[in-house]
Amino acid sequence: MKNDNSLNGRRIAALVADGFEKVELTVPMKALKAAGAQVDIISLRSGKIRGVNLHEPADRIEVTKTVDEANPNEYAALFIPGGLMNPDLLRQSAAAREFVREFDEAGKPIASICHGPWVLASAGLLKGRTLTSWPGVRDDMVNAGATWVDKEVVRDGNLVTSRGPQDLRPFTKKMKELFAETAPITSQRASGAHSSPQADEPPQLVLGAMKWLPKPSVRTAVLLGAVGIGIAAAARRRSPAASTNYPS
Repeated sequence: MKNDNSLNGRRIAALVADGFEKVELTVPMKALKAAGAQVDIISLRSGKIRGVNLHEPADRIEVTKTVDEANPNEYAALFIPGGLMNPDLLRQSAAAREFVREFDEAGKPIASICHGPWVLASAGLLKGRTLTSWPGVRDDMVNAGATWVDKEVVRDGNLVTSRGPQDLRPFTKKMKELFAETAPITSQRASGAHSSPQADEPPQLVLGAMKWLPKPSVRTAVLLGAVGIGIAAAARRRSPAASTNYPS
């Protein structure tokens, strides 16, 4: 088998937070490394972040640098995997949004899958762009100014996107091709293009998977409950309204 050295010497930033969909990070990351790239995990905090398989906790992965420590100028390309919590946390971080913008402004390659394009939308990068994503966030993409198409993989200038885990093979192939290109890569802004229609019902595969997945253990439930209580308590301490005395 011929060795794939297409990404030798390329340093890739994987922007990831807790709650990333495990397969959407690990499969592309292995392919990038096999092609000779160095992949750094850039996150909102240091230490190890937790992945998920749908709603079930999965393995943790070591963070290379926090987004405040990482310099976009040191990377040739950016990869943003999906999951529900992962992009939801990233899109709320001003530092993460600015990190993403710097790649786009430099015309560097960006690849994102599933719910990952949420981050691109919050960074203000989708007006006039053509892309795909998990169908459930199609309206978010359209409302951000993008043309959304229901295809397994979409290339628009410096941007490659896919719908979800079912598209990992074509996504990974197209991502490696994009990441081998040299910036700046120009994009043709769509004009008058029409998005694919909204879905009529959610994917039966996902509904079935959620139905048959086992319940979390009692220990997991207690732990998640404790975390939720802690987050709520911290939010109350930060909120000015929490200390306000209202008349009865």
